[in-house]
Amino acid sequence: MALPNLSKSQIDGLIQQVAEYIETQRQNYRGQATPLTTNQKEVMVPFFPQSVLDSTRVVVLADQRVSNPSFYSSLFAMGFEPGSLPNFKDMTAITFIDTVVFHEPIENRILFHELVHVVQYEKLGLIQFAAKYVNGFLTGGSYEAIPLERNAYELDAQFAKAPGSALSVEDEVQEWMDWKLF
Repeated sequence: MALPNLSKSQIDGLIQQVAEYIETQRQNYRGQATPLTTNQKEVMVPFFPQSVLDSTRVVVLADQRVSNPSFYSSLFAMGFEPGSLPNFKDMTAITFIDTVVFHEPIENRILFHELVHVVQYEKLGLIQFAAKYVNGFLTGGSYEAIPLERNAYELDAQFAKAPGSALSVEDEVQEWMDWKLF
């Protein structure tokens, strides 16, 4: 599915809107989110810095879904087709900086994937994360082609294949950023 060509100023505006959406959603859900359980931390500690495990908060929504950003309507007006944009309501979980919102019960592989995003946010900061996400989507043409997502999926596949084999996600994310993301 071809995406419309946007000007640099349109892309910059979109990045700002994405960053604002992320921050707003973080604020919306952070108050009802809870720390990782002791068991979740024990499973994830061979892979993530303790600081990530201590700062991350999670919430499982019951009878509700995270809504798509309100700026989607302006993207449709620019020529994006409705099915071309990620549908937040269909996602299993979404990470807003250090707050992970789950639409389903928390499973270790999904938690691992979302914690990779927490590390990416830490390394990039909100604005750079949003910029990499938007530019990755526009360049790749789909959610699956976004380098930040590809990185998280590759790492969660390694975790699923060998959950007992420790690796530093922080180092892996940095290596990915150094060689593939920029």
